[in-house]
Amino acid sequence: MRHTELRGAGGRRSRAVGCTLLVVALGAGVGGCSSNGDPLSAEPYDAGDQISFGGAVEAGKEADPDKPLEVVAEDSDGRITDVTAVDAAGRHVTGELAADGSRWHSTSPLAAGARYTVRVSTENEDGAPGRKVLTFTTGRPTTTKRLAVTFGPEAGTYGVGQPLTAELNEPVRDRAQRAVVERALEVDATPAVSGAWHWVDDKKLHYRPKDYWPAHATVRVRSALEGVRVNDRLRGGPSKPLTIRTGDRVIALTDAATHRLTVFKNGEEIKQIPVTTGKPGFETRNGVKVVLAKEPLVRMRSSTVGIAEGSAESYDMDVQFATRVTWSGEYVHAAPWSVGSQGYANVSHGCVGMSTDNAEWFFDTVRQGDVVEVVNSAGETMEPFGNGFGDWNLDWDKWRAGSALTTNAARSPQETARLRPTAV
Repeated sequence: MRHTELRGAGGRRSRAVGCTLLVVALGAGVGGCSSNGDPLSAEPYDAGDQISFGGAVEAGKEADPDKPLEVVAEDSDGRITDVTAVDAAGRHVTGELAADGSRWHSTSPLAAGARYTVRVSTENEDGAPGRKVLTFTTGRPTTTKRLAVTFGPEAGTYGVGQPLTAELNEPVRDRAQRAVVERALEVDATPAVSGAWHWVDDKKLHYRPKDYWPAHATVRVRSALEGVRVNDRLRGGPSKPLTIRTGDRVIALTDAATHRLTVFKNGEEIKQIPVTTGKPGFETRNGVKVVLAKEPLVRMRSSTVGIAEGSAESYDMDVQFATRVTWSGEYVHAAPWSVGSQGYANVSHGCVGMSTDNAEWFFDTVRQGDVVEVVNSAGETMEPFGNGFGDWNLDWDKWRAGSALTTNAARSPQETARLRPTAV
């Protein structure tokens, strides 16, 4: 280790060993350094030889999880260089270190009923390093309600457009409380991507990258909320983690003006298919949709989409090779009755129709989570939420505005609506 050499009578060398007093506490502090006054007999430099808890954490008692963790260097000759705090489940506590190294404090909440290990690194005025490791446990939670998180979709392999979902069993409305929840929903992708959560409503979040997921990626999501205080009545409960994978990058682009559907796989065009889309009054939605399901045979009835039975537009038929892209009933499917119009005119009631052979090929080629995009239709743009996954129709800035962690972000439409005064 580094030390300062002192020369006494006869040129003998002695070591001056530094000692820094540390305070480590949850809302209070601890500290220590020991020496008998003789630098030659001093123990090697350490971050703190006498560590004790005070304030909210008394000797022999568990720490209060609702108070911050603090580490303080009381000796002006020493400074803190690094602090890591992690519980037995591998959850790290984030924190801020003062510029002069005199103090560190946690910025994320501690969990109740958890055991933490804190590692403090320091150095003295001569740059000699020190280190202290301590452990403590937090008290059991006093709140009765537990916030559970259910992640979706189910484990499996999906297309690159598949968002992650997080369903909460209790509503969370306050922005600061949402931030506590959101920080604990950890997403890890390989290869790494830039992504964000978006609050769809008080009990549901979606996560997507800035762009589509990479092909053949592994995506893991877990909740680190267990034991963490959300509010006075609510604390995080246990949740099951989720791992999904992505397959090839498959994008199906439908141009309603040219009546062509072009399928791209990993950036290369692999097939063009003549199609028909929605006719006037039944225009197909523009924008990005995500494959929700594949149904070999579907009974389609006009009454389910608001067309009266017995009218000129009514229908009731079985349809083969139906690839669903909205919950309201928009599909890519076989339409042998309109083959003469496919590639030339739009005559459907909103679905993308093609020959039976082409529909079977499309059905066998795509998987849940693949991207189906429609352009140049006179229809409205696919809604972001509520009718499938239209998440990609929000640009990145608007998507991030729905995160509780975005600094100075505009409120999401859902939050704006909630805060708007009701007319009397």
